[in-house]
Amino acid sequence: MEVELTPRDFAPPAPPLHLSPMTPAPGVACVRFPAGWDGDWHPTPRRQLFFFLAGELEGETSDGERRRYGPGSAALLEDTTGKGHRSRVVGDGEVLAAVVQLAD
Repeated sequence: MEVELTPRDFAPPAPPLHLSPMTPAPGVACVRFPAGWDGDWHPTPRRQLFFFLAGELEGETSDGERRRYGPGSAALLEDTTGKGHRSRVVGDGEVLAAVVQLAD
C-alpha cells in the first residue's frame, strides 16, 4: 500500500505536517492477542488496518508469503473472501494492536 503524504496545516498554530488524505472509518478498536494465540486459516471480516503496538505477530497469506509485525508496523488486511490468512503470536508475550475497520 502506498500513501501520498502532502504538507498540510493539520493543527494550527503548529507547523504543517505531512498528511495523507483522510479515509472513512466506521470502527476503531484495540485488540490483545494472548501469548500462544494461533489463528488458523480465516478471511478478515472486513477491510481493516492493524497498527501493532507491542509484541510480535507472524502472518501468512494464501500464496505462502510470511511477514512478522512488531511495534511500529502496520498491515492492511483485504482478504475478505476465500482461504484468507493465518496468524500467530511469536515469542512468549502477548501482542497489542489498534485496528481500524475501513468503509466498504
